[in-house]
This record gives sequence, structure tokens and C-alpha cells, in this order.
Amino acid sequence: MAEVLVYVDHVDGAVRKPTLELLTLARRIGEPVAVALGSGAANTAAALAEHGAVKVLTHDAAEYADYLVVPKVDALQAAYEAVSPVAVLVPSSAEAKEIAARLAVRIGSGIITDATDLEAGDEGPVATQSAFAASFTTKSRVAKGTPVITVKPNSAAVEAAPAAGAVEALAVVFSEKATGTKVTARTPRESTGRPELTEAAIVVSGGRGVNGAENFSIIENLADSLGAAVGASRAAVDAGWYPHTNQVGQTGKSVSPQLYIASGISGAIQHRAGMQTSKTIVAINKDAEAPIFDLVDYGVVGDLFDVVPQLTEEIKTRKG
Repeated sequence: MAEVLVYVDHVDGAVRKPTLELLTLARRIGEPVAVALGSGAANTAAALAEHGAVKVLTHDAAEYADYLVVPKVDALQAAYEAVSPVAVLVPSSAEAKEIAARLAVRIGSGIITDATDLEAGDEGPVATQSAFAASFTTKSRVAKGTPVITVKPNSAAVEAAPAAGAVEALAVVFSEKATGTKVTARTPRESTGRPELTEAAIVVSGGRGVNGAENFSIIENLADSLGAAVGASRAAVDAGWYPHTNQVGQTGKSVSPQLYIASGISGAIQHRAGMQTSKTIVAINKDAEAPIFDLVDYGVVGDLFDVVPQLTEEIKTRKG
């Protein structure tokens, strides 16, 4: 059976959920071969094997931490040349999409970004994407070379499928460009205890209707009752009510959770572009004519200051 290369997103050996989703998708078109790079790469093998990786290629070097992107591109290209896969799958994070794009250029192949589904086709893998702020769904395949495909988080359910997961050392020779951009400092991200926004299964977002930074605690309380991430519209972020890192939209982060709750968000096209692929969308807005109601699965016309606290209490009661 043909092999599919899967780029592993991990932190010191702890495999992140989007990679496990990639393994599920990879099994539809071939046998997954995982590529784990950097500190703790060898420690990823157990989790990867549990979710279908028939082989785990690992390589650790200081370059992965000390320099930006290019060392990882060098390594993924080495893996590609060693395996000759039918496709290369990469998570749709900012860094990983740059890696994917650089790899596609190097190997002379087409690239598909932000896929939301993947299936086998007669002429190669077929990817599903959302286009024009998710107003259309497209199915695409790469016509030249080996498909390089980035997949949005929460696009597939994580499924256990134990496989051999044989660990093999990957031989990597870094290019001259690998040391062109050096990392001079790192600042650990402050932990909120909530899930990562782009990976969360549930996202609760607040917009202009929250009417102030002091009121975002209402949104946070609902999110915490659901074990959700907190998002914000551009209007709320530009007003200084919530950090830019939590912005959902065309100029912010793109999310695709199982459940998206929009509170006090009108539904401008810019915001819709970042969340319209969510599986279930709930909107709370006192304006019955707000554009957000055009795309929701469930809409509540009401003041978020009345609705959201009641919803939070009801969730806590049912959970308790």
C-alpha cells in the first residue's frame, strides 16, 4: 500500500491533537509514515503508533530550535526523498503552512491549504476546502507532482488504529539557508488553562455587544463551564477589550470547532471567514436582523447580558 508522509506537530514529545487527526485522514489514502523533528521526537512514537503510524522517522538537532523554518523544510524534504509518498499532510498552523509551501516549491508539486476533509480519488487524493468566506465548498486535487496538503484542526475525529510505529532515524543534511534566520529570544506564552483557540472543540467568542473589557468575564465564564477556548471579534480586539491573539476572523485566527458560540457579534464577512466551517454555530444577539443569523444552526434573539449568564448557570447545574 502507498505511504503518506505526515508532519508531526509536537511539544517536547507530546503530540498535539491536529497531528492525530492527520493520521486518521492519512489512513484513507495510504499507510501513514510520521516525521517527528526536534527535542523529544523519539518520544512521539507510542502515540503515533497508537493512531496508525506504520513508521516514525525521527531526527533531533539544535538547528530546529535555533533557526526558523528552513531546517524543518530540509528534514521534510529528506523524508520525502526517502519515502516517495503519494501525499504529504501537514497541520494548518502558521509555521507548518510555511513549511508546506516551501516543500511544495522544492519538489515541484502543487499545494492545497486549509483542507477540511480528505478522500481517495482515482487520480490522487481529493481535498475539501471552503472558499469565499465559506460561502462555497470546493473539492480539489493536485494536478502536478506529489500533493502537499495542509489540514485545518478539528477536520476529522481522532481514531485509534494501532500500527507498528517502527522508529527509524532520518538522515538530514541541512542546506546553507538553514541557518539564515536565527531565533534570538523566546517568551513562554502565558497559560490561561483553556484549550488552544485553533484546536479547541468548543469556542465561545464575544464581539462589540460585550461593550467593554470588564464584561468579557461573562464570555470567559461560559467558556470555562464548557471547557472551551475564548475568541473575540475584530471590533472587540481593536477596541482593546481582548488580546489580538484571540481574534477570530480573516485577519485573525481561523477556527473550525465542533461548537462555536458567538455572543454580541454581528457577523461581518471578515469574522465569518474565520469561523464559518464550525460544525455547529450558535449566535446570541439582540438584533434579530444581524447577519450572523444567516449562517447559524441555532439563534437566540436576546441581550447577551441576560442570556449568557443563564446559559452558564444551566450548564453548571447539568454538569453538577
